[in-house]
Amino acid sequence: MRPLPNQKISKEVLPVWRIIGCFETLIYGCLPIGYFFLLYYFEFPTWIFWLLIIMVIVIGILKVAIIPTLLWKKWRYEVYESEVDLQFGILVVKRVLIPMIRVQHVDTRQGPLLRRYGLATVTITTAATVHQIPALSEDLASELRDQISKLATEADEDV
Repeated sequence: MRPLPNQKISKEVLPVWRIIGCFETLIYGCLPIGYFFLLYYFEFPTWIFWLLIIMVIVIGILKVAIIPTLLWKKWRYEVYESEVDLQFGILVVKRVLIPMIRVQHVDTRQGPLLRRYGLATVTITTAATVHQIPALSEDLASELRDQISKLATEADEDV
């Protein structure tokens, strides 16, 4: 069996993922608020309201405290001459090998939160799909993008 990739993404992504988790939890928080207004006008059971509140609290704890740390611990990547090896996931761990010969283009992306924390995502596009290596430092992301692009060009010339 092939060894695990040994490169990890930046730990600086944890606050970014936690902020995103807060926003997602706020959206879920609209459910009990909407149900509360329905309770005011209609005779729905109140236990559903309390169940929704508990669910939002549990989702918030998961999305803000637990899931970002688990995602960071599981995300690994490695760039070889002939392929890019990715491994990610919490319950279902996915392992992806991207042959350099299949790479069409590579770019870096940076949203406002990633930019604030000095991070970027490397995006690898093949004919079939788009793969991402999230949360790398800006310098590392640029180096990795250039390295993959060069290796993909060399692999294309060898054929």
